[in-house]
This record gives sequence, C-alpha cells and structure tokens, in this order.
Amino acid sequence: MADSKNQTDNTTSPADTTPKVTGIGGIFFFSDNPREARDWYAKNLGLDVNDWGSTFESRNVNKPDEINALQWTPFKKGDEYFAPSKKEFMINYRVQNIEGLVEKLKGNGVTVLDEIASYEYGKFVHILDAEGNKIELWEPA
Repeated sequence: MADSKNQTDNTTSPADTTPKVTGIGGIFFFSDNPREARDWYAKNLGLDVNDWGSTFESRNVNKPDEINALQWTPFKKGDEYFAPSKKEFMINYRVQNIEGLVEKLKGNGVTVLDEIASYEYGKFVHILDAEGNKIELWEPA
C-alpha cells in the first residue's frame, strides 16, 4: 500500500500546469483487416465500435466532473501514420501544458517529429522515444 505522501505527490491540483503526462489517451495498433478486428471485438468482447474504433470514458478521480476518453483503434497494417516507427503499435498520452512539455523534450534532445497541431478537440504532437517508438501527445481542449 502506498503511503499518503506518495499519493499526494501524484495528484494534479486544478492550478497545476507542470508539463507532464496525465494519462493514456489512446492505443493504436496494426491489423491485417481493421474492420474485421473491430467487428470481432464488438461481437466477442462487447466493445461499442464505429469506423474509428472504440472510445472508453472514465472520470478523473481528482476532478469528478472531468470525463476522460481513451481511444482504441486498429489501423491497416503498414499505415504511414505510425512512421517513422517500425513498430506495430503507437500509444497516445494525454498531457497538460503541451507547449511546455515540447520545450522540455527538445531541451532533453528528444526527437520531436512535427509542430503542435490544434483541433477543436485538442492539441497534438508526435515524438520518438529512446527506442524509436512513435508517441502521440495529446492535450485535450
């Protein structure tokens, strides 16, 4: 059991703007046939799927009014969205203060693959980890 000091240190206060990961935003993986994969998961595991995959919602324990989403999506094997990574998966991390985090990552010599892109549902940027895995960072709107 964790002590209360560690539990307190891991919480995020409403005013906290520290550039960091706050959760998992999505799990993306290659599939030979994404439609069949989505259908299999819907039929056998009960996932509510659409053309994009499935979205899982949960409440933030520290901010009960906040609903977080995790996107699960099979991509067609070889899709260029994962490039330049050669891996068969990509993880999307939910972050806070994406601008500050990108600045920190660049200062640490991390490969940042593109500029921060903004959409109505949030901001995104892609990086490579130490093993060449492409990672998507997402700051929800």
